[in-house]
Formats: sequence, C-alpha cells, structure tokens
Amino acid sequence: MTGLALEGIIAYPVTPFASGEQGGDDGGVDTEALTALVDRLIDAGCHAIAPLGSTGESAYLDDQEWYTAAEASLAAVAGRVPAVVGVADLTTRGAVRRARFAEQAGADAVMVLPQAYWKLDEREVAGHFTAVADAVSVPVMLYNNPATSGVDLSPELMVSLVERVENITMVKESSGDVRRMHRLTQLTDGALPFYNGSNPLALAAFSAGAAGWCTAAPCLIPGPVLELHRAVRAGEWDLALEVFQRQLPVLEFILGGGLPTTVKAGLALLGLDVGEPRRPLLPLDRAGTARLAELLSAAG
Repeated sequence: MTGLALEGIIAYPVTPFASGEQGGDDGGVDTEALTALVDRLIDAGCHAIAPLGSTGESAYLDDQEWYTAAEASLAAVAGRVPAVVGVADLTTRGAVRRARFAEQAGADAVMVLPQAYWKLDEREVAGHFTAVADAVSVPVMLYNNPATSGVDLSPELMVSLVERVENITMVKESSGDVRRMHRLTQLTDGALPFYNGSNPLALAAFSAGAAGWCTAAPCLIPGPVLELHRAVRAGEWDLALEVFQRQLPVLEFILGGGLPTTVKAGLALLGLDVGEPRRPLLPLDRAGTARLAELLSAAG
C-alpha cells in the first residue's frame, strides 16, 4: 500500500462565501477569507488541513466553486502540513473528476464520501471507491458518514477495500459508534490507520486507537483541541479527560446546530467574517449565537 504519515488534529475549514448584490451567500467563494482561515489553523498547530468536507459545504458548491475552493485551500496550505481534500458526488464520474483535480492541484490525499439518491449495495459502493482510487495516485481515505451521505459502510467492507485496492490506505469513521473503531482494529490487528469524525467521541476514539481526529473545532477552540491530543500522546489520560470535558459542550453545540452554521457564527464572534452558510442552511439565530459565545468563553 502507498502510505501517508497522517496523525493528530486534521482541521476542517468552512468554505467562506462573499455576499452577493442582495446579501446572503450568492457572491461565490471568498478566497481571501479562506486563506486567512487556513493560515489560522496551521499557525495554531493543526497537523493537517481537510478542505471541502461536510463542514466545507461541499455538497452545496457547483463545480467551479468547488475547484476554486480546492485551489485556494491548497495554495494557502502551501505544503506546510498535509492537505486532504474531500471528494463527494452523486456520480462516480463526478467524484473521479474532482479527485483528479485535487491531485493535480497538490492534494496529499483525497477523502472520498459516497453520496446516494438511490440506495447503493456493497457491489456499487466498492465499484465507486475503486474507480476513484484507480483514477489518482495519491492515497485515498474512505469516509463513512451515513448521516450526510445516505450510505453506511461497515467495518468489514472498508477493510476489504483497503486490502484489495493499493492506494486506499485510511478510514474516517463518523457514524458515531465507537464500536466500529474497535472493530477496525480487530480486523486489521491495529494496522489500519483510522480517524475519528464524530466530535463527542474524540476521547473515546483516541482510546480505541484512532490515529487522528478530523474536526472543525479548531476553527473555534484550537487550544483545547490540541491540548487534548498532546495529553493523549503523552499518556496523561486524567488530563485528557479534564480537557475533553471542558470542550465537550462546544463540541456538542456545534454538531447539534449544524457545523457550517455554528462554526461560521463562531468565527464571526472571533473576528473572522466568513459569510453566511449556503441556503437552505440559515445563519445561527440570536439566541444560539449568544449561547455559543458563552460556551466558547467557558472552553477557553
């Protein structure tokens, strides 16, 4: 298998939108704000950047906007840390096109999320992932997020794909079930790098052997997120529990309120205007914004 040494805190930037003539989100991708956000995440100490995932509103971008966001993100990263570009499309052809673009633009890996209108069986899922992996030479991370994609990948299916396809080398598990992470370890004797994508499971996932945590939380609370990882790496589990419990209310709030909506509101509170989420998503209301401000202050 081709490999990429990917570990630690893998940060998700939102995709900032400029306001159109009538306000709202119709002004296209704000590459200046995106660059500023990527710089903040890297300067804070995040170990990798993963643009264009669910937090990045990838599903709401047209092709040209997606290409613009991918190029701007990778230019901002500029090789300082690994960059893992999220790739998702209803069609295999579209996913292949985006994966190839990401590779050519300088991505170190692609994170592939299958999306479904019609329910996909395992043969169709395997064919989709294999086609995307065959189209690029960079490592591929399988992304399981049934809540957003409509496709639920079993640990057994993901491990079989890793074993069969040379450059499928990693798994991101976002089902919210830590038992699946333990199962990935069991099936591969701990050899398969897997990454947690469920914020409230961060501590449990590290305990289960996760190589890293894919999260938008560093956009708002980079200090506590990175402190948790440092404590885990040092084997200081009492400290890790204390740090995790301090940030858990923020993690639960941003997940429960929708990551693009809540993270964009939080960034505005912190002085970085990244615009509104794309409709049909709506900005966080006044009460929610006030509550988020309280939680951010408490989390440190």
